[in-house]
Amino acid sequence: MSQNNKSSNFLIQGTILAAASILVRLIGLLYRIPMQRIVGNEGMGYYSNAFAIYNLALILSSYSLPLAVSKLVAVRNANKEHRNSYRIFLCAMMLAMAVGLLATLILFFGAGFFAKAIYDSPNTTSPLQILAPTIFVFSIMGVFRGYFQGKNTMIPTAVSQVLEQVVNAIVSVGAAWFLIKHNSAAENVAAYGAAGGTLGTFTGAFMGLLFLIFVFAVYRPVLKKQLRRDTLSQRESYQSIFKLLVITIAPVILSQTVFQISSLIDGSLFGHIMSDKKIEAFDLPVLLANGAQAGQYYSEEFRNVLMGIYSGKYALLTNVPVAVASAIGASIVTTISADLSKGLLDSIRYKVHAAIKFNMIIAIPSAVGMAVLASPILYAIFKDSYQLSANMLMLGSSSIIFYALSTMSTAVLQGINRMNVPVINSAISLGIHVVLVFVLLTFTPLSTYALVIGNVTFPLVVCILNWIKIAKYLDYRQELLRTFVIPLVSAGLMGVITYFTYKGLIGLSGSVLLSLLLSILIAVIIYFGLLIFMKGVDEDELSVVPKSKGLIRVLKKLKLL
Repeated sequence: MSQNNKSSNFLIQGTILAAASILVRLIGLLYRIPMQRIVGNEGMGYYSNAFAIYNLALILSSYSLPLAVSKLVAVRNANKEHRNSYRIFLCAMMLAMAVGLLATLILFFGAGFFAKAIYDSPNTTSPLQILAPTIFVFSIMGVFRGYFQGKNTMIPTAVSQVLEQVVNAIVSVGAAWFLIKHNSAAENVAAYGAAGGTLGTFTGAFMGLLFLIFVFAVYRPVLKKQLRRDTLSQRESYQSIFKLLVITIAPVILSQTVFQISSLIDGSLFGHIMSDKKIEAFDLPVLLANGAQAGQYYSEEFRNVLMGIYSGKYALLTNVPVAVASAIGASIVTTISADLSKGLLDSIRYKVHAAIKFNMIIAIPSAVGMAVLASPILYAIFKDSYQLSANMLMLGSSSIIFYALSTMSTAVLQGINRMNVPVINSAISLGIHVVLVFVLLTFTPLSTYALVIGNVTFPLVVCILNWIKIAKYLDYRQELLRTFVIPLVSAGLMGVITYFTYKGLIGLSGSVLLSLLLSILIAVIIYFGLLIFMKGVDEDELSVVPKSKGLIRVLKKLKLL
């Protein structure tokens, strides 16, 4: 079997999940448009605060279960140990229900304390309490997703994610509108709107879980046949499986906690440091529109307006392309784990190369395009014409590349059983990050720009440290010219042409949305045309992409392949 064929299945499965993940992020982006207009920047600030605390609680309790389950099931599935893989599923489910319930209770009853202690923002309490039960639902859902991913199918996860987000979008907007309307006289009306948004998250997760339960019920007859055919005499005890789960989960929890806690610390530093400072010139135009006056201090309302822009616009937009890295990462962990159990190091190296290149082909032009088209993107989606928002996106768009690399390199290290390495590297990066953000917030007038700078440097340090270790453990060197240089040159030329194309189109049509859509379409054609022209990809690499045969025929006729 060729290396190309060996890599195709994991890339196909990863592409399925990546497509679903991008669709989920786009739905999330679309429903934030009416929600942003309903609850405003202040409400989005409370919403983002609640999610930062919720995400940390989710990571500490059950976020790592899908990865742990998929990794352990994949190894046993490769060796046809169906009964042992099912035992892993049962153990993980018991663990998920216990830990998920405990985390839900702690978050629900401690919501007021967390909101005050972390953000000095009491209005974050009600959105956080409504989010709390979602942890229990997600814990159970994660075990189902991990089990199916370990069985080398991403389709149940992909479909459940899309269903979850569709329901989330509908309920979030509807509930936010309803609560704002019926509490319009309340002093903390924005907090009611944020609470409506978090209700959608719970409802969506619950519907995703119901779908996975249905799929598992349909799969049960196949599972029973597999169990009957499994004649392996050596069964893993439930006690040993629990130990394996804990050993696998612990470093993932620590690694993801460090990633998540960076945004939590950013919000906490911003809330506590800026409350003692007067409004900076950078932020004044935005805050004037929200009732501020020059010389005022950053109140809870004003701080959350800025956090709403940072989290609800900048972070939301830059997270969309990173979905590809997350999906390919989830796929590569299972396939690398299976290869490692058989000693197939060459296959692992090839898959790492293919995954990184695939990600860079997407991440690099996404970063360039988002920087070049920052202002029209923000205006078309959020009707936001503030220079502050555009500057955030331009300054921080490079984080897309670094988060894609850090996500993939972390997945590779987890797949080769070096689970502690990403934890250590993330902790080192977090230490640098906290000092940097603290200094910038305290001693410079950068305000929200300090958060953006920290958001770029944090994944950059992680991916540098991770790749040093990957080179050591796998004796691996990433090819540079076709993975980084050619995509970067192609994206750079694309960015220049796209910038002048948009300026010309907006001058002719006067429509921001039409000019933006046409510019993006032209940018995609230019980028991939340049990439292929400069031999950034070849026929073998294109052939592993689903439904690419027609494209290859066209490119051959054009003499580009």
